[in-house]
Amino acid sequence: MRILHTSDWHLGRQFFQLSLDEDHDVILGQIDAAILEHEPDLLIIAGDIFDRAGPPQSALARLRDFLVRVTANPGLAVVIIAGNHDAAAQIGMLGVLAPLDKALIRGPLDAGDLPMVIEDEYGPVAISALPFSYEFAARACFENDDISCPADVIAAQVEAARAHVPSGARWIVVAHSFVEGATSTESERSLSRTVGGIETVSSDVFCGAHYVALGHLHRAQQVGAAHIRYSGAPLAFGFDEEGQEKSLTLVDLKEDGSVEATSIPLTPRRLVRTLRGKLDELTSASEGSGDFIRVVLTDETPQIEPMKRIRILYPNAVQLTYEHNERDIEQKLTESRKAIDDPATLVADFIEFVSGEPPSDVDTQLVATLIHAADQEIEA
Repeated sequence: MRILHTSDWHLGRQFFQLSLDEDHDVILGQIDAAILEHEPDLLIIAGDIFDRAGPPQSALARLRDFLVRVTANPGLAVVIIAGNHDAAAQIGMLGVLAPLDKALIRGPLDAGDLPMVIEDEYGPVAISALPFSYEFAARACFENDDISCPADVIAAQVEAARAHVPSGARWIVVAHSFVEGATSTESERSLSRTVGGIETVSSDVFCGAHYVALGHLHRAQQVGAAHIRYSGAPLAFGFDEEGQEKSLTLVDLKEDGSVEATSIPLTPRRLVRTLRGKLDELTSASEGSGDFIRVVLTDETPQIEPMKRIRILYPNAVQLTYEHNERDIEQKLTESRKAIDDPATLVADFIEFVSGEPPSDVDTQLVATLIHAADQEIEA
């Protein structure tokens, strides 16, 4: 069986208040082309289809049109789950756009959900779709008050799904979660509403699955094992993703349940890039670019209307800073890290911040005594 895995489209999203509608159109066109070229049996969209629970009409129309196109393909089944950015009920309603025998669309959590079972030349393949859910909803769904973190939610979902997998079937799990050991980016939203809660789940929770199609993290990667994969987002949503190759994941599921995965590169309409140099140098370039641009000026003195001048060549420049300011920020961060490693200094800084005066000798001695006592307790 051949599977095309994608996720985290974030339809309706903006990049620093600039619309990404046309950028998404280019990507959806490339997904259409990949389906035609590689002829997958199954398309998986592993959550965060939209960027927010109330997406704009343009985003809803894009997904509607895409679903109409792909469900018209007689050889293609589709599996979609809600992610943490989506409104679960809204995703669930998308099922009315797709034939029931070739689409599995899961929005709200349901402990009794059955897998989609597809037959290939080697026998049955069961696909369990596990939509994202917060802890409070999972406690109600599974009637389990012990569910207190994302790991508990996923564990309950996988346990319920495993009970419905036909004997001898190969098993695909689709989930939206943060698996321990994976690399995140700055643009992912927290999966837990519990203050200080642990978001990550162990890859061991998916024991028994032959392929795990994950959404949530925007960097394409495998985690824990070769068959547990994030497809990554098809577009970059922050400058920390500069230089990352965006892609779809094409998976061939073999007779014995082993998988062979390859990446299908995507070419975005606009890249995210950083330009560094003096303002006069950057504005004297022979040609500009429509990419999303972050500018770091190396000028030692403030320049007159730098962004206005930059946007003559780079109309989508969205961020500007000076290199010397970044050095100052990095130095302050370094000092902060050192303070965290030195509890006495951290407490002294706090006392001075609150009282406006450095700690007295009595304060310093008391803090030293308490830190020593704490160290002794830890060692014991």
